[in-house]
Amino acid sequence: MTILIAYDGSDDAKAAIAFAGQILKGESAVVLTVWERLAMTSARASAGLMTGIEGDFAGDEALAEAMRELARHGADLAREAGLDATPRCDVDAVAVWATIVDVADEIDAKLIVTGTRGLGGVRSLLMGSTSDRVLHHTRRPVLVVPSPEGHA
Repeated sequence: MTILIAYDGSDDAKAAIAFAGQILKGESAVVLTVWERLAMTSARASAGLMTGIEGDFAGDEALAEAMRELARHGADLAREAGLDATPRCDVDAVAVWATIVDVADEIDAKLIVTGTRGLGGVRSLLMGSTSDRVLHHTRRPVLVVPSPEGHA
């Protein structure tokens, strides 16, 4: 069985990995980090860091490498939790939740694991949470792990 674990580095994502390791020890897992190129571009623009229409390819590559490192970190945590984990990093095509659903279909995941809240902040309040969107747009079982105790 292959499971897909959505990982963004948040405490909730770490809790999801830990819980998945407890109940699915030894299973194969793909730890997926989805990075939002549009959100990153918007953040750079609002900080005055845009270099023009052609974009900042060195900056994009630096962001991509940081996201790949985040995926590797998530896979390390998953291995420590007892899963046979490999990292994966994808750029979102439309939305993070859609990329998670698409990757789950691509790898024929038997289960998608996600935390309840990630690093989405205000955007998730306006658009709905990633976990909620995954739950309502996939045909696969989804395990949504609640926030760790003491986490608001």
